[in-house]
Amino acid sequence: MKSFINDNFLLQSDFAKILYNDYAKPLPIIDYHNHLSPKQIAENTTFNNITKVWLYGDHYKWRAMRAYGINEKYITGNASDKDKFLKWAEVVPYTLRNPLYHWTHLELQRYFGIQDLLTPENAEQVYKVTSDLLEKPTHTTCGLLEQQNVESLCTTDDPIDDLKYHKQIAQSDKKVNVFPTFRPDKAYAVEDSKAYTDYIEALGHAVGFRIETYDDLLSALENRIDYFDAHGCKLSDHGLEQLNHFSNKKYDVSKLFTSVKSGKNLTIEEVQFFRAETMLALGKFYHKKGWTQQLHLGPIRNNNKRLLKQLGPDTGFDSIGDFSQAVGLSGFLNALDSTDQLTKTIVYNLNPADNEVFATMVGNFNDGNIKGKVQFGAAWWFLDQKDGMEKQLNTLSNQGLLSCFVGMLTDSRSFLSFPRHEYFRRILCNLIGNDVANGELPNDEKWLGKIVSDICYYNAKNYFNFKP
Repeated sequence: MKSFINDNFLLQSDFAKILYNDYAKPLPIIDYHNHLSPKQIAENTTFNNITKVWLYGDHYKWRAMRAYGINEKYITGNASDKDKFLKWAEVVPYTLRNPLYHWTHLELQRYFGIQDLLTPENAEQVYKVTSDLLEKPTHTTCGLLEQQNVESLCTTDDPIDDLKYHKQIAQSDKKVNVFPTFRPDKAYAVEDSKAYTDYIEALGHAVGFRIETYDDLLSALENRIDYFDAHGCKLSDHGLEQLNHFSNKKYDVSKLFTSVKSGKNLTIEEVQFFRAETMLALGKFYHKKGWTQQLHLGPIRNNNKRLLKQLGPDTGFDSIGDFSQAVGLSGFLNALDSTDQLTKTIVYNLNPADNEVFATMVGNFNDGNIKGKVQFGAAWWFLDQKDGMEKQLNTLSNQGLLSCFVGMLTDSRSFLSFPRHEYFRRILCNLIGNDVANGELPNDEKWLGKIVSDICYYNAKNYFNFKP
Protein backbone atom coordinates (compact mmCIF):
# COMPACT_ATOMS: atom_id res chain seq x y z
CA MET A 1 0.00 0.00 0.00
CA LYS A 2 1.31 3.43 -0.95
CA SER A 3 2.03 5.84 1.87
CA PHE A 4 -0.49 8.51 2.84
CA ILE A 5 2.41 10.92 3.25
CA ASN A 6 2.35 13.13 0.17
CA ASP A 7 3.35 16.71 -0.66
CA ASN A 8 0.34 18.05 1.24
CA PHE A 9 0.83 15.94 4.38
CA LEU A 10 -0.53 17.86 7.42
CA LEU A 11 -1.24 20.94 5.27
CA GLN A 12 -4.99 21.56 5.32
CA SER A 13 -5.24 24.83 3.42
CA ASP A 14 -3.83 26.37 0.26
CA PHE A 15 -2.16 29.10 2.30
CA ALA A 16 -0.45 26.50 4.52
CA LYS A 17 0.89 24.78 1.39
CA ILE A 18 2.37 28.08 0.17
CA LEU A 19 3.96 28.81 3.55
CA TYR A 20 5.52 25.38 3.76
CA ASN A 21 6.70 24.92 0.18
CA ASP A 22 7.88 28.47 -0.51
CA TYR A 23 9.20 29.53 2.88
CA ALA A 24 9.82 26.66 5.32
CA LYS A 25 10.86 23.72 3.17
CA PRO A 26 13.91 25.29 1.44
CA LEU A 27 15.59 26.45 4.65
CA PRO A 28 18.61 24.71 6.19
CA ILE A 29 18.34 23.01 9.56
CA ILE A 30 19.97 24.24 12.76
CA ASP A 31 19.60 21.38 15.24
CA TYR A 32 20.80 22.99 18.44
CA HIS A 33 20.11 20.05 20.76
CA ASN A 34 20.62 16.36 20.04
CA HIS A 35 22.49 13.33 21.34
CA LEU A 36 24.29 12.28 18.16
CA SER A 37 27.77 10.78 18.36
CA PRO A 38 30.51 13.23 17.31
CA LYS A 39 32.75 10.21 16.82
CA GLN A 40 30.43 8.79 14.17
CA ILE A 41 30.31 12.15 12.40
CA ALA A 42 34.09 12.61 12.54
CA GLU A 43 34.66 9.11 11.18
CA ASN A 44 31.82 9.42 8.66
CA THR A 45 30.49 6.09 9.84
CA THR A 46 28.80 3.65 7.48
CA PHE A 47 25.94 1.58 8.90
CA ASN A 48 25.66 -1.77 7.15
CA ASN A 49 21.95 -2.19 7.88
CA ILE A 50 18.96 -0.09 8.89
CA THR A 51 18.68 -1.64 12.34
CA LYS A 52 22.00 -0.15 13.37
CA VAL A 53 21.07 3.39 12.36
CA TRP A 54 17.33 3.22 13.13
CA LEU A 55 16.66 0.91 16.09
CA TYR A 56 19.82 0.97 18.17
CA GLY A 57 19.39 3.40 21.05
CA ASP A 58 15.86 4.45 20.06
CA HIS A 59 13.83 4.06 23.26
CA TYR A 60 10.72 5.47 21.53
CA LYS A 61 10.62 2.36 19.33
CA TRP A 62 11.63 0.09 22.20
CA ARG A 63 8.68 1.23 24.32
CA ALA A 64 6.29 0.57 21.43
CA MET A 65 7.73 -2.90 20.85
CA ARG A 66 7.41 -3.83 24.51
CA ALA A 67 3.83 -2.52 24.59
CA TYR A 68 3.02 -4.78 21.63
CA GLY A 69 4.46 -7.80 23.44
CA ILE A 70 7.78 -8.20 21.62
CA ASN A 71 10.35 -10.13 23.60
CA GLU A 72 13.37 -8.13 24.80
CA LYS A 73 15.58 -10.43 22.76
CA TYR A 74 14.38 -8.54 19.66
CA ILE A 75 14.68 -5.10 21.25
CA THR A 76 17.96 -4.81 23.14
CA GLY A 77 18.84 -8.50 23.22
CA ASN A 78 20.96 -10.86 21.14
CA ALA A 79 18.67 -11.40 18.14
CA SER A 80 20.18 -10.61 14.76
CA ASP A 81 19.82 -7.12 13.35
CA LYS A 82 17.58 -8.46 10.61
CA ASP A 83 15.28 -10.23 13.05
CA LYS A 84 15.04 -7.07 15.17
CA PHE A 85 13.97 -5.10 12.11
CA LEU A 86 11.39 -7.71 11.11
CA LYS A 87 9.91 -7.55 14.61
CA TRP A 88 9.74 -3.76 14.39
CA ALA A 89 7.96 -4.08 11.05
CA GLU A 90 5.34 -6.25 12.77
CA VAL A 91 4.67 -3.46 15.24
CA VAL A 92 4.62 -0.48 12.85
CA PRO A 93 1.04 -0.96 11.51
CA TYR A 94 -0.17 -0.97 15.11
CA THR A 95 1.54 2.31 16.02
CA LEU A 96 -1.24 4.23 14.25
CA ARG A 97 -1.94 7.59 15.93
CA ASN A 98 1.42 7.37 17.70
CA PRO A 99 3.99 9.81 16.24
CA LEU A 100 6.14 6.79 15.42
CA TYR A 101 3.74 5.95 12.60
CA HIS A 102 4.32 9.32 10.96
CA TRP A 103 8.05 9.44 11.70
CA THR A 104 8.65 5.92 10.42
CA HIS A 105 7.14 6.59 7.02
CA LEU A 106 8.59 10.07 6.72
CA GLU A 107 12.06 8.68 7.36
CA LEU A 108 11.66 5.78 4.93
CA GLN A 109 10.59 8.25 2.23
CA ARG A 110 13.09 11.01 2.87
CA TYR A 111 16.21 8.88 3.22
CA PHE A 112 15.42 5.83 1.12
CA GLY A 113 12.70 6.87 -1.33
CA ILE A 114 10.38 4.13 -0.05
CA GLN A 115 6.78 5.16 -0.80
CA ASP A 116 5.08 2.04 0.57
CA LEU A 117 3.87 1.62 4.14
CA LEU A 118 6.09 -0.70 6.18
CA THR A 119 4.38 -4.03 6.91
CA PRO A 120 5.49 -7.57 7.77
CA GLU A 121 4.82 -8.48 4.13
CA ASN A 122 7.38 -6.06 2.65
CA ALA A 123 9.80 -5.94 5.57
CA GLU A 124 12.37 -8.28 3.98
CA GLN A 125 12.50 -6.16 0.82
CA VAL A 126 12.68 -2.89 2.79
CA TYR A 127 15.52 -4.31 4.88
CA LYS A 128 17.46 -5.21 1.74
CA VAL A 129 16.83 -1.93 -0.10
CA THR A 130 17.74 0.23 2.89
CA SER A 131 20.80 -1.84 3.80
CA ASP A 132 22.09 -1.63 0.22
CA LEU A 133 21.65 2.16 0.21
CA LEU A 134 23.38 2.51 3.58
CA GLU A 135 26.56 1.13 2.01
CA LYS A 136 26.73 4.13 -0.35
CA PRO A 137 28.53 7.46 0.36
CA THR A 138 25.17 9.26 0.26
CA HIS A 139 24.09 7.35 3.38
CA THR A 140 27.09 7.64 5.68
CA THR A 141 26.56 9.78 8.77
CA CYS A 142 27.67 12.91 6.91
CA GLY A 143 25.71 11.92 3.81
CA LEU A 144 22.52 11.53 5.83
CA LEU A 145 23.01 14.96 7.41
CA GLU A 146 23.70 16.59 4.05
CA GLN A 147 20.58 14.97 2.56
CA GLN A 148 18.48 16.85 5.11
CA ASN A 149 20.29 20.16 4.56
CA VAL A 150 21.65 20.26 8.11
CA GLU A 151 23.77 23.37 8.44
CA SER A 152 24.72 23.15 12.13
CA LEU A 153 24.11 20.77 14.99
CA CYS A 154 25.05 20.66 18.66
CA THR A 155 25.90 17.40 20.39
CA THR A 156 25.57 16.87 24.15
CA ASP A 157 28.88 16.45 25.95
CA ASP A 158 30.16 15.92 29.48
CA PRO A 159 32.64 18.48 30.87
CA ILE A 160 35.37 15.81 31.00
CA ASP A 161 35.11 15.15 27.24
CA ASP A 162 38.31 16.09 25.42
CA LEU A 163 36.27 17.08 22.32
CA LYS A 164 38.78 15.37 20.05
CA TYR A 165 36.10 14.42 17.55
CA HIS A 166 34.79 17.98 17.42
CA LYS A 167 38.35 19.06 16.67
CA GLN A 168 38.60 16.51 13.86
CA ILE A 169 35.34 17.70 12.35
CA ALA A 170 36.36 21.38 12.59
CA GLN A 171 39.64 20.62 10.80
CA SER A 172 37.98 18.56 8.07
CA ASP A 173 36.11 19.54 4.92
CA LYS A 174 32.78 18.29 6.25
CA LYS A 175 29.85 20.48 5.23
CA VAL A 176 27.98 20.26 8.54
CA ASN A 177 29.11 22.44 11.45
CA VAL A 178 29.22 20.41 14.67
CA PHE A 179 29.47 22.17 18.03
CA PRO A 180 29.67 20.74 21.56
CA THR A 181 27.15 21.47 24.31
CA PHE A 182 28.25 21.61 27.95
CA ARG A 183 26.18 19.10 29.99
CA PRO A 184 27.45 19.15 33.61
CA ASP A 185 24.71 17.12 35.31
CA LYS A 186 27.24 14.80 36.96
CA ALA A 187 29.04 17.76 38.54
CA TYR A 188 26.19 18.26 41.03
CA ALA A 189 24.82 14.68 41.23
CA VAL A 190 25.78 14.32 44.89
CA GLU A 191 22.99 11.91 45.81
CA ASP A 192 25.43 8.99 45.33
CA SER A 193 28.66 9.87 47.13
CA LYS A 194 30.71 7.01 45.64
CA ALA A 195 29.73 7.76 42.04
CA TYR A 196 30.21 11.48 42.66
CA THR A 197 33.69 11.03 44.12
CA ASP A 198 34.69 8.93 41.10
CA TYR A 199 33.40 11.63 38.77
CA ILE A 200 35.25 14.42 40.61
CA GLU A 201 38.44 12.44 40.25
CA ALA A 202 37.85 12.14 36.49
CA LEU A 203 37.09 15.86 36.26
CA GLY A 204 40.34 16.55 38.10
CA HIS A 205 42.25 14.54 35.50
CA ALA A 206 40.58 16.59 32.75
CA VAL A 207 41.68 19.92 34.24
CA GLY A 208 45.06 18.76 35.51
CA PHE A 209 44.63 19.45 39.21
CA ARG A 210 43.12 17.71 42.23
CA ILE A 211 39.66 18.84 43.29
CA GLU A 212 39.74 18.95 47.07
CA THR A 213 37.30 21.77 47.86
CA TYR A 214 34.12 23.26 46.50
CA ASP A 215 36.08 26.25 45.22
CA ASP A 216 38.28 23.76 43.33
CA LEU A 217 35.13 22.29 41.79
CA LEU A 218 33.98 25.69 40.55
CA SER A 219 37.45 26.43 39.21
CA ALA A 220 37.45 23.11 37.38
CA LEU A 221 34.04 23.76 35.85
CA GLU A 222 35.04 27.26 34.73
CA ASN A 223 38.21 25.77 33.26
CA ARG A 224 36.16 23.33 31.21
CA ILE A 225 33.73 26.05 30.14
CA ASP A 226 36.71 28.00 28.81
CA TYR A 227 37.87 24.86 26.99
CA PHE A 228 34.46 24.18 25.46
CA ASP A 229 34.11 27.83 24.48
CA ALA A 230 37.43 27.68 22.65
CA HIS A 231 36.00 24.79 20.62
CA GLY A 232 32.88 26.64 19.47
CA CYS A 233 30.47 25.80 22.29
CA LYS A 234 27.62 28.27 22.67
CA LEU A 235 25.19 26.32 24.84
CA SER A 236 24.93 24.43 28.09
CA ASP A 237 22.24 21.91 28.90
CA HIS A 238 20.79 20.61 32.15
CA GLY A 239 18.42 17.69 32.66
CA LEU A 240 16.54 18.08 35.95
CA GLU A 241 13.32 16.98 37.58
CA GLN A 242 12.88 20.53 38.84
CA LEU A 243 14.92 23.58 39.78
CA ASN A 244 15.31 24.19 43.50
CA HIS A 245 15.94 27.59 44.98
CA PHE A 246 16.73 28.60 48.56
CA SER A 247 16.20 32.22 49.58
CA ASN A 248 18.67 31.85 52.44
CA LYS A 249 21.98 30.04 52.80
CA LYS A 250 20.57 27.24 54.90
CA TYR A 251 23.69 25.10 54.49
CA ASP A 252 27.37 25.65 53.84
CA VAL A 253 27.89 24.29 50.34
CA SER A 254 31.64 23.88 50.94
CA LYS A 255 30.98 21.65 53.94
CA LEU A 256 28.45 19.63 51.96
CA PHE A 257 31.06 19.05 49.27
CA THR A 258 33.58 17.91 51.89
CA SER A 259 31.02 15.54 53.39
CA VAL A 260 30.31 13.93 50.02
CA LYS A 261 34.03 13.66 49.28
CA SER A 262 34.48 11.80 52.57
CA GLY A 263 31.82 9.26 51.53
CA LYS A 264 28.84 10.57 53.49
CA ASN A 265 25.38 10.63 51.91
CA LEU A 266 23.48 13.90 52.08
CA THR A 267 19.82 14.38 52.95
CA ILE A 268 17.38 15.12 50.12
CA GLU A 269 17.26 18.80 51.07
CA GLU A 270 21.06 19.01 51.24
CA VAL A 271 21.30 17.48 47.77
CA GLN A 272 18.81 20.05 46.49
CA PHE A 273 20.73 22.91 48.11
CA PHE A 274 24.05 21.76 46.65
CA ARG A 275 22.54 21.49 43.19
CA ALA A 276 20.84 24.89 43.48
CA GLU A 277 24.05 26.65 44.52
CA THR A 278 26.07 24.97 41.78
CA MET A 279 23.46 25.81 39.14
CA LEU A 280 23.63 29.49 40.14
CA ALA A 281 27.42 29.48 39.90
CA LEU A 282 27.25 27.85 36.48
CA GLY A 283 24.64 30.34 35.32
CA LYS A 284 27.03 33.18 36.10
CA PHE A 285 29.82 31.47 34.16
CA TYR A 286 27.50 31.07 31.15
CA HIS A 287 26.55 34.74 31.29
CA LYS A 288 30.21 35.70 31.26
CA LYS A 289 30.67 33.71 28.06
CA GLY A 290 27.46 34.86 26.41
CA TRP A 291 26.22 31.28 26.18
CA THR A 292 22.62 30.05 26.14
CA GLN A 293 21.62 27.80 29.03
CA GLN A 294 19.02 25.10 28.36
CA LEU A 295 16.90 23.76 31.21
CA HIS A 296 15.06 20.49 30.55
CA LEU A 297 12.62 20.08 33.42
CA GLY A 298 10.07 17.48 34.41
CA PRO A 299 10.99 13.83 33.77
CA ILE A 300 10.80 11.08 36.35
CA ARG A 301 13.50 8.65 35.30
CA ASN A 302 14.21 4.94 35.67
CA ASN A 303 10.77 4.01 36.98
CA ASN A 304 11.14 0.28 36.38
CA LYS A 305 13.89 -0.70 38.79
CA ARG A 306 13.93 -4.36 37.72
CA LEU A 307 14.56 -3.50 34.08
CA LEU A 308 16.89 -0.63 35.00
CA LYS A 309 19.08 -3.17 36.76
CA GLN A 310 18.90 -5.47 33.74
CA LEU A 311 19.28 -2.96 30.90
CA GLY A 312 20.64 0.25 32.43
CA PRO A 313 19.44 3.87 32.06
CA ASP A 314 18.08 5.50 28.89
CA THR A 315 16.41 2.29 27.74
CA GLY A 316 12.78 3.40 27.78
CA PHE A 317 11.60 3.54 31.40
CA ASP A 318 11.27 7.27 31.96
CA SER A 319 8.02 9.24 31.99
CA ILE A 320 6.43 12.61 32.64
CA GLY A 321 6.69 13.77 36.26
CA ASP A 322 4.36 16.06 38.17
CA PHE A 323 6.86 18.19 40.03
CA SER A 324 6.17 21.68 41.33
CA GLN A 325 8.02 23.97 38.93
CA ALA A 326 6.99 27.62 39.29
CA VAL A 327 8.59 28.69 42.59
CA GLY A 328 12.00 27.12 41.99
CA LEU A 329 12.18 28.30 38.39
CA SER A 330 11.22 31.82 39.43
CA GLY A 331 13.78 31.87 42.22
CA PHE A 332 16.59 30.61 39.99
CA LEU A 333 15.95 33.06 37.16
CA ASN A 334 15.40 35.95 39.57
CA ALA A 335 18.60 35.27 41.51
CA LEU A 336 20.64 35.56 38.31
CA ASP A 337 18.65 38.49 36.95
CA SER A 338 18.99 40.46 40.19
CA THR A 339 22.75 40.78 39.60
CA ASP A 340 22.30 41.20 35.82
CA GLN A 341 23.90 37.76 35.25
CA LEU A 342 20.99 35.98 33.60
CA THR A 343 22.18 34.68 30.26
CA LYS A 344 20.03 33.67 27.30
CA THR A 345 17.86 30.80 28.54
CA ILE A 346 15.61 28.16 26.98
CA VAL A 347 13.28 26.31 29.35
CA TYR A 348 11.72 23.04 28.16
CA ASN A 349 8.62 21.65 29.82
CA LEU A 350 7.75 17.94 29.89
CA ASN A 351 4.35 18.12 31.60
CA PRO A 352 1.71 19.74 29.33
CA ALA A 353 -0.26 20.75 32.42
CA ASP A 354 2.57 23.23 33.09
CA ASN A 355 2.71 24.84 29.64
CA GLU A 356 1.15 28.12 30.78
CA VAL A 357 3.31 28.13 33.92
CA PHE A 358 6.49 27.98 31.83
CA ALA A 359 5.30 30.34 29.09
CA THR A 360 4.30 33.05 31.54
CA MET A 361 7.37 32.57 33.73
CA VAL A 362 9.86 33.16 30.92
CA GLY A 363 8.04 36.39 30.05
CA ASN A 364 9.00 37.81 33.45
CA PHE A 365 12.68 37.85 32.50
CA ASN A 366 12.69 39.28 29.00
CA ASP A 367 14.21 42.70 29.59
CA GLY A 368 14.39 44.15 26.08
CA ASN A 369 18.14 43.70 25.69
CA ILE A 370 17.99 40.59 23.50
CA LYS A 371 15.18 39.48 21.22
CA GLY A 372 13.58 36.40 22.81
CA LYS A 373 16.23 36.30 25.54
CA VAL A 374 14.30 33.80 27.69
CA GLN A 375 12.45 31.21 25.63
CA PHE A 376 9.67 28.71 26.23
CA GLY A 377 11.38 25.84 24.47
CA ALA A 378 10.09 23.47 21.82
CA ALA A 379 7.79 20.57 22.63
CA TRP A 380 10.13 18.01 24.16
CA TRP A 381 10.44 14.21 24.45
CA PHE A 382 6.95 12.82 25.09
CA LEU A 383 5.48 16.06 23.73
CA ASP A 384 7.34 16.30 20.40
CA GLN A 385 4.34 15.00 18.48
CA LYS A 386 1.54 16.78 16.63
CA ASP A 387 -0.69 17.46 19.61
CA GLY A 388 2.23 18.43 21.85
CA MET A 389 3.74 20.75 19.25
CA GLU A 390 0.42 22.45 18.61
CA LYS A 391 -0.15 22.97 22.33
CA GLN A 392 3.33 24.43 22.79
CA LEU A 393 2.91 26.72 19.80
CA ASN A 394 -0.55 27.84 20.90
CA THR A 395 0.56 28.47 24.49
CA LEU A 396 3.58 30.43 23.32
CA SER A 397 1.36 32.42 20.96
CA ASN A 398 -1.14 33.22 23.72
CA GLN A 399 1.37 34.11 26.42
CA GLY A 400 4.41 35.38 24.51
CA LEU A 401 5.64 36.10 20.99
CA LEU A 402 5.59 33.16 18.61
CA SER A 403 7.49 35.32 16.12
CA CYS A 404 10.57 35.30 18.40
CA PHE A 405 10.65 31.50 18.83
CA VAL A 406 13.93 29.75 17.97
CA GLY A 407 12.17 26.69 16.62
CA MET A 408 12.53 22.93 16.67
CA LEU A 409 15.27 20.43 17.51
CA THR A 410 15.51 16.65 17.31
CA ASP A 411 16.76 15.75 20.83
CA SER A 412 17.61 12.45 19.17
CA ARG A 413 20.29 9.77 19.06
CA SER A 414 19.37 8.77 15.51
CA PHE A 415 20.88 10.07 12.28
CA LEU A 416 17.49 9.39 10.64
CA SER A 417 15.57 11.75 12.92
CA PHE A 418 15.90 15.02 10.98
CA PRO A 419 12.51 14.80 9.23
CA ARG A 420 11.19 15.85 12.66
CA HIS A 421 12.12 19.36 11.54
CA GLU A 422 9.92 18.88 8.47
CA TYR A 423 7.16 17.55 10.73
CA PHE A 424 7.38 20.65 12.92
CA ARG A 425 7.51 23.00 9.94
CA ARG A 426 4.39 21.45 8.41
CA ILE A 427 2.53 21.73 11.74
CA LEU A 428 3.59 25.36 12.14
CA CYS A 429 2.55 26.29 8.59
CA ASN A 430 -0.75 24.49 9.01
CA LEU A 431 -1.59 26.37 12.22
CA ILE A 432 -0.93 29.73 10.61
CA GLY A 433 -2.63 28.67 7.37
CA ASN A 434 -5.76 27.68 9.28
CA ASP A 435 -5.80 31.06 11.02
CA VAL A 436 -5.74 32.75 7.61
CA ALA A 437 -8.49 30.46 6.29
CA ASN A 438 -10.59 31.24 9.37
CA GLY A 439 -10.13 34.97 8.95
CA GLU A 440 -8.09 35.26 12.14
CA LEU A 441 -4.95 36.51 10.37
CA PRO A 442 -4.57 38.63 7.23
CA ASN A 443 -3.85 36.91 3.92
CA ASP A 444 -0.38 38.45 3.69
CA GLU A 445 2.00 35.90 2.25
CA LYS A 446 5.22 37.90 2.52
CA TRP A 447 4.67 38.94 6.13
CA LEU A 448 3.60 35.51 7.38
CA GLY A 449 6.23 33.85 5.18
CA LYS A 450 8.92 35.91 6.89
CA ILE A 451 7.65 34.94 10.35
CA VAL A 452 7.64 31.25 9.37
CA SER A 453 11.16 31.58 7.96
CA ASP A 454 12.34 33.25 11.15
CA ILE A 455 10.91 30.53 13.38
CA CYS A 456 12.27 27.71 11.22
CA TYR A 457 15.78 29.11 10.76
CA TYR A 458 16.70 32.78 11.11
CA ASN A 459 15.77 33.28 14.77
CA ALA A 460 18.02 30.40 15.79
CA LYS A 461 20.82 31.56 13.51
CA ASN A 462 20.79 35.03 15.09
CA TYR A 463 20.14 33.85 18.65
CA PHE A 464 23.00 31.35 18.92
CA ASN A 465 25.47 33.10 16.62
CA PHE A 466 27.46 29.95 15.86
CA LYS A 467 30.90 30.60 14.40
CA PRO A 468 32.25 27.73 12.25
